[in-house]
Amino acid sequence: MSVEVLQHIADFRAAFARRQAAVVEEVPGGVAVLDPRYAASYENNQLVVDGAPDPDGLPALADSVLGHLKHRRITVLDDAVGDGCASVLAAAGYGHETELVMTYAGTVGRPAEPARTVRLGELRDAVVRQVRVWMPRADEQVVQQFADRRAARLRGADEVRFLAVRDAEGVVGSWADLYLDAARGIAQIEDVVTADTHVRRGYADIVLATALQHAAGCGLVFLLADPDDWPRQWYARRGFVAVGRSHVFTRAPGRSRR
Repeated sequence: MSVEVLQHIADFRAAFARRQAAVVEEVPGGVAVLDPRYAASYENNQLVVDGAPDPDGLPALADSVLGHLKHRRITVLDDAVGDGCASVLAAAGYGHETELVMTYAGTVGRPAEPARTVRLGELRDAVVRQVRVWMPRADEQVVQQFADRRAARLRGADEVRFLAVRDAEGVVGSWADLYLDAARGIAQIEDVVTADTHVRRGYADIVLATALQHAAGCGLVFLLADPDDWPRQWYARRGFVAVGRSHVFTRAPGRSRR
């Protein structure tokens, strides 16, 4: 995978973060993206590094733009830059995770019964139920923010579609986001989820295949995956190939500096 393609993906992600944010503050080497409506959401309140910042200055920079929040999150889109920041941020008490950037290299097939494009309101109950499973100790306010933050994503790309599969009773069992920039020929598939109550029915395959069909006009389709979790292999079996990495550094409430 060429450096140009990885840069294309990083540019798309940085633009998405800026566009969905309620408040944008440009800083050396990146941007602070904020949304006070979803203060508990790290995704919506973080520092996104898409340039070449001074690694030694990153902890203080994050404190200056995220100091009103309980958490700190820094996403570094370039792999080498992320590696260069890791030791400084570890010393400042940040945990470190990597994200695999995977691009689609398969052949798009048409599902027999495709997922449907749905409105936000049609997804909300299913998302709330699943967030409660993932975060059983979370305050209800946090649960509601995690369910509602999808509304901000509608601003993130030229076209945003929410896809869902329902069971025989009409209950949403699986869903995903699709972000499209047809002019630049790029699409991102995000948040492919199957509710715990609906696993092993093939719903995620239907959602993913439908998303790929919708993105068929784009020459570049990508998603992000945890390198240490099973979905990575699931995506690989369906035609996605790992082409790079990005980095996420997080300091949660109560985490002490080392």
